[in-house]
Amino acid sequence: MTSERPQPDEAYVWICLPGATEPIVAGRIEKRGEIFVFNYGRSYLARGDAIPIYREELPLEAGVIAPHPPLSIANCLRDGAPDAWGRRVIVNRLTGSKGTEAATVEFDELTYLLESGSDRIGALDFQASPTDYAPRRGGEATLAELQASAEKVLAGEPLHPELDQALHHGSSIGGARPKALLTDGTRKLIAKFSTSSDTFNVVKAEFIAMRLARACQINAAGVALAQASGKDIILVERFDRQRSGTGWTRRAMVSALTLFGLDEVAARHASYEELAHRIRSEFSSPRDTLRELYKRVVFNVLVGNTDDHARNHAAFWNGQTLSLTPAYDICPQPRTAREVNQAMKISGNAGDSRLATVLHLAPACHLSEDDACDIIRMQVGAISSGWRGVCNEARLSEVDEKYLWRRQFLHPYAFDSLPDALSDLRKWAD
Repeated sequence: MTSERPQPDEAYVWICLPGATEPIVAGRIEKRGEIFVFNYGRSYLARGDAIPIYREELPLEAGVIAPHPPLSIANCLRDGAPDAWGRRVIVNRLTGSKGTEAATVEFDELTYLLESGSDRIGALDFQASPTDYAPRRGGEATLAELQASAEKVLAGEPLHPELDQALHHGSSIGGARPKALLTDGTRKLIAKFSTSSDTFNVVKAEFIAMRLARACQINAAGVALAQASGKDIILVERFDRQRSGTGWTRRAMVSALTLFGLDEVAARHASYEELAHRIRSEFSSPRDTLRELYKRVVFNVLVGNTDDHARNHAAFWNGQTLSLTPAYDICPQPRTAREVNQAMKISGNAGDSRLATVLHLAPACHLSEDDACDIIRMQVGAISSGWRGVCNEARLSEVDEKYLWRRQFLHPYAFDSLPDALSDLRKWAD
């Protein structure tokens, strides 16, 4: 149900330009009926260093810009909004609703943009004022306190004001799992927590996958494990922030969903083949980027990451060109059946999680069959040889290791119906 709380009808978009540590106002979002339109401020348009928030949706021009149908808000703005977890935190703090009641409360996008933390992914923030920037920062809290706060939110229980502020700081970060933001000297981190509903150690599974991704020569975000109150926490290093003097620069980003021009409902139509096409025509260093994309698709199939939807891929935007961000949110998913599909189609309408299907993507990534097979063999070898060492590093239990090995990591279905070019890997299909 929609909340009865009064909802805003406008918000101002602030942006950190490339290399800057302080944001400036770029324009205004206004609610008009069921859609949210945008227009740039005159002072922003007059700047010599102004960049479009994202040229395909919000070109640098005067006048009202409506979202491309069927979108209700430009996707490049929606990228800065919280997803499932952040929305739950906001509902908790604004309404105090509990349990199933909290799950039915909904606000419109402007409320979520204005109520979420300011240190959101990318270069944007959203404010009620066009002149006074008042960042919504988090309070100080330990990992144990943040873990306990996350559990309270999941249970629909109210938070102590200081802990509410600390957890609220991370409400703008996307995704469904509980998380918070931390600063560690010259690094900014995302802390992702365990939940009581986990059927296996999801935190360690993600840590292992991210570590193995680097072993497979994939440009992946740095990760570390921590513990608080006996619970495992994964710390993911942010790649959209860099320490500069006394402040932080922010790198603008857009999700693959924005590149595709799709809304959440139509996200099922997203495909790696289309992403490869966009890389060829719009990205810097397209040849290297296509090879990187192919490695990520292979890896997702080999480690059982079927949650590779279009918001789990992103590109940096510098106002002129796009470049692929490091890989993130690579997490093996529970499976109840042998045959599974990736969240994004791989080639044509096929999305089945098999290497045979991934091979069909090779031409779109400007790879020969031999090059594609070499990447696949390298990754199978790196995962199998690196498995025990990374599990030991994670201190993974024997039960979880048995649950993950050959059920998520190197599942036999990935090797189903391999062509002759990969006949040497057919032993893995047993």
